[in-house]
Amino acid sequence: MLDHFPFYLALVVLIVLLIMVSNKIKVAYPVLLVLAGLVIGFIPGLPALKINPELIFVIFLPPLLYEAAWTSSWKELWHWRRIIGSFAFVVVFFTAVTVAIVANAFIPGFSLALGFLLGGIVSPPDAVSASAILKFVKVPKRMSTILEGESLLNDASSLIIFRFAMIAIATGQFVWHEAALSFVWMVAGGVGIGLLIGLVFLKAHKWLPTDANMDIVLTLVTPFAMYIGAESLHASGVLSVVSGGLFLSYHRHSFLGSTSRLRSENVWQSFVFLLNGLVFMMIGLGLPDIMAGLKKEGIGFYEATSYGLIITLVLVLGRMVAGYGAVVVTRIASHFITVADNNPGMKAPLILGWTGMRGVVSLAAALSIPLTLDDGSDFPHRYLVLYITFVVILLTLVLQGLTLPAIIRRMNIREFNDHYTEEETETMIREALAKESLNHLRTEHSNKLADSYFLQKMEMQWQNHVSHTKPAVIPEEDKLVYKNILEHQRTMLLKKNKEHERIDEEIIRKFIRLIDIEEEKMKLG
Repeated sequence: MLDHFPFYLALVVLIVLLIMVSNKIKVAYPVLLVLAGLVIGFIPGLPALKINPELIFVIFLPPLLYEAAWTSSWKELWHWRRIIGSFAFVVVFFTAVTVAIVANAFIPGFSLALGFLLGGIVSPPDAVSASAILKFVKVPKRMSTILEGESLLNDASSLIIFRFAMIAIATGQFVWHEAALSFVWMVAGGVGIGLLIGLVFLKAHKWLPTDANMDIVLTLVTPFAMYIGAESLHASGVLSVVSGGLFLSYHRHSFLGSTSRLRSENVWQSFVFLLNGLVFMMIGLGLPDIMAGLKKEGIGFYEATSYGLIITLVLVLGRMVAGYGAVVVTRIASHFITVADNNPGMKAPLILGWTGMRGVVSLAAALSIPLTLDDGSDFPHRYLVLYITFVVILLTLVLQGLTLPAIIRRMNIREFNDHYTEEETETMIREALAKESLNHLRTEHSNKLADSYFLQKMEMQWQNHVSHTKPAVIPEEDKLVYKNILEHQRTMLLKKNKEHERIDEEIIRKFIRLIDIEEEKMKLG
């Protein structure tokens, strides 16, 4: 491990450089990382990047799912619950069944159980890939919300299918009533355990004398505790992390202070950034081992690739059918129940259908397949399943990932008026905050207002926000001047720190941090 440490460091640096390049050329970084990993994997002499398959889920999935749940809006998820639920459960099951039938029909020696295993692996689209692509184009808020919500739940539904298929392959039988009871426990138990552990951590943050560093450590431990706790009781670890993460995200302001929130956000962004980069690089790096395994199974490259193409086509067409099927169902349902939108149009389903890039969860599930069964025999077609998964991920990332921005621009989707514009929202919030602050200051602290210059200054600022509903826009020339002044202030502070030994450097750093925040505020303003 230590002998290869420089290689791992170089890999991390390469990931950062490739993401910088992707931002420059406006291409989703998962595409570049997978292609780069593919190239690096075939360079002779380089060490192989391997992880114990049993640890794949434990290492990568809990923090990635938790961060996704933490950044999601419960209000938006609930508003679009029907379409999100249909894509996350109905479409995933439909996709897995379709893949199972096609794989059983076209791949020699592929049983229905193996087909369901493959279907469970490749059915969930990857939210990271879609988000990385959508940041370069403008799409309505509802679409990004649906994609984010779908990604939170479809991982759970697909991995439940994956687990039942594994049981069927290992035992050679499938008892429906036992599977139904197990399914109920996996869902209900997963959600319940996640909420319970989330509540425990919430109370720990509130009752224990923690500081920002301790709070951050607790947030890093939380998703792993939720996942391992649920899995140890044979419930869904994915649903545990998602439900617990949404619960804590909803209550974040009740148990985390402002410092902890700001610092933990930065830590989590960097942590998840690194995990995603490693996972997508591993997709490409793993191909040489998969190719070697295919050779052992006696399956040729072109034959295996043709199977991968067939399954990819099934996935793309199936998601398209599901997208337009949802439109039909929504229009019929609107005559009987209230739906969020009774006329979703025909363009949005096309884009939702084309955002079916596969990635992190599919890779983790495929790599977690054991090498042998309980009786010691080789797991049937393990490397063929891995290779088909690789082909699906590569083709959907490259083909759909590179063409999606152009399709979105071509479609020119109308705004749905689901939300106020950003400017309207900011103006409304500023005015409401100013009115509430003025009212509270004048009613609760009127005795201090007359004698405090600071409070009088704040009163004047809030009064200006109330009087002028549209905030003043700082000219770009003034921003440059102000930025130059802030840089000059930093230089002066650093110089003073060097010249005066008795000045506490921590106080200097505090003032520099305030200048940094001021510069960030200027960018937002």
